[in-house]
Amino acid sequence: MWVLLQSFVLIAFCFHSATTFPKGCYHAEENGYKTIRCSNAQLVEIPKDIPNDTRKLFLDFNHITFLPHDAFRNLPLLLELDLSHNAITRMEIGAFRGLLENLHSLDLSSNKLVSVNKDVFSNLKAKVNLSSNPWLCDCKLQELIGKVDLMVGSSGGIVCDSSAQEEHVGKPFLQLITDMDFCSVYKRTTDIAMLVTMFGWFAMVISYLVYYVRQNQEDARRHLEYLKSLPSKQRKSEESSTISTVV
Repeated sequence: MWVLLQSFVLIAFCFHSATTFPKGCYHAEENGYKTIRCSNAQLVEIPKDIPNDTRKLFLDFNHITFLPHDAFRNLPLLLELDLSHNAITRMEIGAFRGLLENLHSLDLSSNKLVSVNKDVFSNLKAKVNLSSNPWLCDCKLQELIGKVDLMVGSSGGIVCDSSAQEEHVGKPFLQLITDMDFCSVYKRTTDIAMLVTMFGWFAMVISYLVYYVRQNQEDARRHLEYLKSLPSKQRKSEESSTISTVV
């Protein structure tokens, strides 16, 4: 009887350990999919102990600021990931590694993303929501938009919070890139900057050469005046000495 009771306690403990979740999270079944909801759980980073058979993960309305590489490497079956309404400012390349094949929905809306390397989303097949972030509208954002598959209806929410051109601020980015190519503008600006820099160096070299020639001319003039000021015999001696030195 005592052995049976010990076995029961051990089984119960193992069952409890297998079904524990991060603080503030709970398990649910949605349309037959194992779902973990950690919404508004005061999280500041991605939890480490999410069950690896989770199909849907909700981490919205938290205080997460950073996604390191391999942040979700233990969740190979994940179909849906909601990271909206956090404070994410940076995502490392490889942050979504391991989710490439199965993930079909990624929500990054209402964060603090300003600029993101397009390679963060390399090979990602999921529909992505990037709306309501304080985007810097430039070539980097244009390359990013070309890399991801945006969720239907979310593109209008990608609005310029800042831009090299003031008139772009407050406008939907996809509307802007129908009329202009930010990357060609960036390349043209870079080329102009390089030309200005080269011209500056060239002007410095020319200025130095002009200064050097003028300085030598001034030294030669002063030397001639000095020679003229000497008595004739000493002047001839100095001139002979100078010629000898030159020879």
